[in-house]
Amino acid sequence: MTKRLSPLELMQQLVAFPTVSRDTNIPLIDWVADYLASHDIQSHRYVDPEQPKHALFAHVGPWQEGAIVLSGHTDVVPVDGQPWDSDPFEVMEKDGKYFGRGTCDMKGFDALAIWALVEAQHVGVKRPLQIALSFDEEIGCTGAPPMINAMQPVLPKGAAVIVGEPSMMQAVSGHKGGSGFDTHIRGFEVHSSLMDRGVNAIMFGAKLIEWANLTNAANRDAVPGTLAQAFDPPYTTLHVGQISGGTAHNITAKDCYFAMDFRVVPGETKAEWEARYREVVADVEQQMQAIVPETFIQLSERFNVPALSPEDEGEAETLVRSLTGDNASHVVSYATEAGQFQEAGYSAIICGPGDIAQAHQPNEYITKAQFEAGHGFMRRLVERLCT
Repeated sequence: MTKRLSPLELMQQLVAFPTVSRDTNIPLIDWVADYLASHDIQSHRYVDPEQPKHALFAHVGPWQEGAIVLSGHTDVVPVDGQPWDSDPFEVMEKDGKYFGRGTCDMKGFDALAIWALVEAQHVGVKRPLQIALSFDEEIGCTGAPPMINAMQPVLPKGAAVIVGEPSMMQAVSGHKGGSGFDTHIRGFEVHSSLMDRGVNAIMFGAKLIEWANLTNAANRDAVPGTLAQAFDPPYTTLHVGQISGGTAHNITAKDCYFAMDFRVVPGETKAEWEARYREVVADVEQQMQAIVPETFIQLSERFNVPALSPEDEGEAETLVRSLTGDNASHVVSYATEAGQFQEAGYSAIICGPGDIAQAHQPNEYITKAQFEAGHGFMRRLVERLCT
């Protein structure tokens, strides 16, 4: 019989695959599928039609609806330019911590979920357990919706989804919604000594970024709404993390590119913020076209992630609270795939090992104590499914 790997051995295997979002995750998915198959677990895939990315999902236990679904993503953020003290794609144990890209976000949870699925297969469970491993979460949660759509005609519909983003094993029942818009400003090139006759795409783009700065300041100073008060920060935030454009210091920039992202608190909608942004974009574009009519600003939606809303006696929250003993109320400002599962009709909750503060950092780590707490949670879950 094929050896059952420990959670640590599974995490070591997963971290060794450099599944940065810009690259393929297929070798990792192939390995997981082979490992599950060695324990007589059939897995299924969603194959992205446009890029070399696969999602994987599987079911153990009675072939019936009502499964608990363990959900994680397989992609990680880049390590480029980060000062790591060790190989980021090899788990290193030191000072009570496991270092490596994805140990915290979120291959540690993925390893625990795979362990639980195999364990459930061997002990025999009376209520089914499922796993769902997505891709492209780190670039806007774009891989989960097609995976969720692909799961439903293949597997019996699950009842409750546990999304294992790092939450220090707390039951997180709500998060902000998110949306982002790739913004392309097309200007008009002239020599910078004649800049009044050109349209500098970077400088006009800066007007949109300054609008974001002023809006953040106004939001910060306003009294937060009732629904927003629980969040940190308790207001909608606007963010630009990358910008590019221009060809030389003495030429007005012909092009400028950046993404404008919104993290929207409950009580406000992504549609409202999109409308506000488009209104400002239209005003700046009008200023540009008053100088050179053929200039323009083009927006394209990059991602759109629904908020996770706290459920009234939701099954996922009730289950997680019973397994963790956590009865406090928790919400987070980062977006996850939990809102997408909820939108598809699942009860959903966030609960996973590790501290989100370690995610995406150089020398990313998960503490041994948190990893072991996650293992204890999975043992209790499998035991619960056996009763």
